[in-house]
Amino acid sequence: MYDVSTRKRALALVAQGRSLNSVSRETGISRSAIRSWHERLAPLPRIAPRDPGPPADNEAYAYLLGLYLGDGCISAHPRSGYYLRIACADAWPGLIQECADAIVKVRPGVRLSHAQKQGCVAVTSYSQHWPTIFPQHGRGKKHEREIALETWQQALVDAHPWEFVRGLIHSDGCRITNWTTRIVGGERKRYEYPRYFFTNVSADIRRLFTDTLDKLGVEWTRCTRHGNAYNISVARKASVALMDAHVGPKY
Repeated sequence: MYDVSTRKRALALVAQGRSLNSVSRETGISRSAIRSWHERLAPLPRIAPRDPGPPADNEAYAYLLGLYLGDGCISAHPRSGYYLRIACADAWPGLIQECADAIVKVRPGVRLSHAQKQGCVAVTSYSQHWPTIFPQHGRGKKHEREIALETWQQALVDAHPWEFVRGLIHSDGCRITNWTTRIVGGERKRYEYPRYFFTNVSADIRRLFTDTLDKLGVEWTRCTRHGNAYNISVARKASVALMDAHVGPKY
């Protein structure tokens, strides 16, 4: 009933991660026919997806890399391809939009979706190439495996270090106001000061953060809580001013 080119087109849409229902609606071919081709007639000859090459926007990539290392994951589609998911807290709608914008800049033309979870939105995008774009992808949790940048990634981070730091802070960091008291003129007065924190269980990811801060001239200290050195603090006035100029609080 259907020629080879029609079957190839329908199976190509399925290979992109489309559901049988959506392919059926677009092509006018029944779901049962498409399923039959996919399960019994496949594999029809298929051309391997073209390597899209490096990120389309290096600055956006440095930012998105920081988001991915903090709150991102990549999972395989049941049939083919991969989903990139970045978890963004509901409290920061500007961050949700900036994450979506960065994904589109890095890979123009990819489809985006927003999945509401408890307390956060998972900004999700499908592509067959996300593991190539983020080679840190692997089995298990990030803090249970080695995390190191490829040479080309490090070059992009070196070219756009503040965007990388912004991505890490926007994922696993915050800007807060600390306070203490001191004696002034014989009276105890409250003293407030801003401070940045970055918290990540992975020692490798914390090292990527602090190595970049070192190159930017930002002074930092390691804070141990409950015996775990998961927190990096930036509290010196000049360093906080640098962070404010290039990172700022979430929004």
